[in-house]
Amino acid sequence: MWKKLGAIVIAVFAIPGTLVAQEVNVYSARHYDTDDTIYQKFTRATGIKVNLIEGNSDALLERLKREGKRSIADVFMTVDAGRLYQAEKLGLFQPTKSKILESRIPANLRHSKGLYFGLTKRARIILRSKDRVKAGEITSYEDLAKPKWKGKVLIRSSTNVYNQSLVGSIIAAHGKEQAAQWCKGVVANMARKPQGGDRDQIKAVAAGEGDIAVANSYYFARMLNGTDEEKAAAAKVEVVFPNQSGRGTHVNISGIGVIKTAPNRKNAIKLIEFLSSDEAQKVFASGNNEYPVVRGVELVPVLKKLGGFKEDVLNPAVFGSNNEKSIRMMDAAGWR
Repeated sequence: MWKKLGAIVIAVFAIPGTLVAQEVNVYSARHYDTDDTIYQKFTRATGIKVNLIEGNSDALLERLKREGKRSIADVFMTVDAGRLYQAEKLGLFQPTKSKILESRIPANLRHSKGLYFGLTKRARIILRSKDRVKAGEITSYEDLAKPKWKGKVLIRSSTNVYNQSLVGSIIAAHGKEQAAQWCKGVVANMARKPQGGDRDQIKAVAAGEGDIAVANSYYFARMLNGTDEEKAAAAKVEVVFPNQSGRGTHVNISGIGVIKTAPNRKNAIKLIEFLSSDEAQKVFASGNNEYPVVRGVELVPVLKKLGGFKEDVLNPAVFGSNNEKSIRMMDAAGWR
């Protein structure tokens, strides 16, 4: 079923001298109302109807595989470089050339061959207990594996793609051998068997189950604007942007690529270009408290309060391509 988007349900638009159906078919793993607002703005600006099919990334990838050349999909949008790599490996994307995208989206946040483009960023941060961990005691991802923190680290399962991408970046920074040792060190330091989502790790620090949590920046931002319980838990931790004296904090992306068999290729490119505009970037990123990929676009207030930080400029295609190695490495370390 198409998701009808208010102002964009009209499929046929008048063009002088004729009637032409203009549309773009979006397969999206993003589920935020603000995205709908952007699609409506795009339709009003271009006359191109957005047909939206939503689902989780795995389900959408399976659907694209099953549909093959018969697919009506023009673009695939998802929320992690590991999943973008899966789509690339399946041969789902086609190269896209666009001077607009190449000028607006930094090179380290898009595929070198134009297979996909970052739309928003999220940082993988460390949250320390304000009461039990002093400022400056933990400053890097590498510190998470130090014996000092045995029984203190809270982090999600190895099945979580955000952790897989983090490990992929560790592999890129230090090589497979050292990354494998790092995984073993993190497992040895876990306060409990991995369970729950990113917010659950932060809540567990607040409850005293551990002293250090790892989470995506937007989850912490949600808690700062969340329920009284979440605000109380968030108040007990302090954000650490890791590796500020070195390569910088690991940054992942939500991204989008044009499907190889896209029936509306030109419209697909127009949509991606529109999503890189300042107006769209501001609204698109605000829907999930993320960072815009375009420089100079205003941040949501909650992210402004966290302050600036040095980003790891490693291209997501690199740590995304390490996904399978990461999974095997985490499994071998006993990371469940």
